[in-house]
Amino acid sequence: MHTTDDRGHDRDHDPDEPTAPITDEVHDTSWSANLETPRHADDRALTVRDALAAIDHTTPGNHVNLVTHGSLGHPETFLYEAIEAADDGLDPEYVEQCGCGGHVTRVQV
Repeated sequence: MHTTDDRGHDRDHDPDEPTAPITDEVHDTSWSANLETPRHADDRALTVRDALAAIDHTTPGNHVNLVTHGSLGHPETFLYEAIEAADDGLDPEYVEQCGCGGHVTRVQV
C-alpha cells in the first residue's frame, strides 16, 4: 500500500520496485520538482538523474526549482557539477534551505 504524509511525501517505497521518472510532462512554465521523497533520501545518483530529467522537461525561458532531500547535504556537493556538465549554459543557483531540512536549487533553462 502506498501512503503519503500531510506534505505529500512518500511514506512507503519498495527499494526493489523500479522508480517512475520525476516527470513525463514537458513544463512550459516555471515549476518545482520534488526530489525529497524517501527514495531520494539516500540515493544521490537517483536524485541527480531525476534532477537532470526535470531540467530536460523544462522549456527554454523557464526555470525549475529542484527540491532535494536534506539528508543528502547541500546540493552544491553532489548536484551542481552534474548540472553544469550536462549543459555548459546551465548555472544552478542556490535559493534556500526549507524548514523541513531540504534544499532548493533553481535552474534557469
